[in-house]
Amino acid sequence: MTHTEEKTLDLILDNEQRGGYSSGEVVSGHISLKLSEETTVKTIKVLLKGYAQVSWMHKQSRCSEERKYLSLSKTLVGATGIQGFILDSGTHVIPFVLQLPQSPLVSSFSGKHGRVYYMVQAVLKKPFTENQCVCRELCIINHIDVNMPTLISPVSQTCKKMIGCWIFASGPISLTVNIDRQGYCNGESIPIDALIENRSSRLVLPKAVLYQKQTYMANGKTKITKQVVFSARGNVVASDFSSRWNGNALKIPPVSPSILNSDILRVEYFLSVIVEIPGAKNLRVQLPVVICTNVLGNSFDMSSHSTVGLLYPTFTLPDVAEAPPSYAEVVSEEWFEEHRTLTCQSHPDWLLDGPGFSCIRHFHVQPPPSYSEIYPNEH
Repeated sequence: MTHTEEKTLDLILDNEQRGGYSSGEVVSGHISLKLSEETTVKTIKVLLKGYAQVSWMHKQSRCSEERKYLSLSKTLVGATGIQGFILDSGTHVIPFVLQLPQSPLVSSFSGKHGRVYYMVQAVLKKPFTENQCVCRELCIINHIDVNMPTLISPVSQTCKKMIGCWIFASGPISLTVNIDRQGYCNGESIPIDALIENRSSRLVLPKAVLYQKQTYMANGKTKITKQVVFSARGNVVASDFSSRWNGNALKIPPVSPSILNSDILRVEYFLSVIVEIPGAKNLRVQLPVVICTNVLGNSFDMSSHSTVGLLYPTFTLPDVAEAPPSYAEVVSEEWFEEHRTLTCQSHPDWLLDGPGFSCIRHFHVQPPPSYSEIYPNEH
């Protein structure tokens, strides 16, 4: 018998279209082996493996780590002797069943500097020849219950800053942000309750951003990337006015659930509400958000989330932030002229004539620099 006979090895899962598997569930399917003639076989095995890998360049060296999260093996067909046994020509269908461990697994994920992946592998071993293998990737989801007490409790934070100093101080700006809970799921919207108090003499613009933070750890070093998932803008808050957030709620697109149970790769989310202040450092409140796998008050239904689950390993976020709108898009010319007049009249004549105020007044009425001036290399 020659070694040039036609052989086809394939692996088929019983439920190819499901969104993903979780701890304790059964992975079943069959191995299909097509032979054009009699073939000597030693063993046919099925394996289920899971790994986390991270890697990036740090200066002149590479930082990398790997973790094995899963290793299951089952021999479906095996010979007792060294010589093996003979399979007839034709198609052989061999079913298999593997049960995932009950302990929590890390969710499948693909990021900029690392990934978590699982695969089912069929291995055909023949005497004195190279093994033949075929693999299928498996999506694993570690369920995070949004109904946990820590995730359904409201979250709140306040920050405040003074604009200017000495006689040129124009008053404080404060920001208070509340969200009704910390845990959310794909497709849900995060209602933002924010109060902006602007006691300064400047126009300020609120913005809300949902960030994904990827943290990679290897060789005692840490690599962090932060990317925008979704953002929304509110309306301008005038000088000496208070205003509540009047922008849109942030709707969560299909993204990977939070990964908090790996020692080399973490995926976290943060809601940032930012008050942009022309000529000064922005005011920012940042609240943690956990992306869960079930809707508030309901148990997780895998079939209803199958489309979302398939997107977990392949979803990528843009590396470059979108440029903000121009000043003219935010503030109308009529409102600008009215505000400038009111601001100038609110100061005493002796201060208006001074050189210090002329400088402040000049920058107070100027629009902020364009996006290209601040980030000239971003395209």
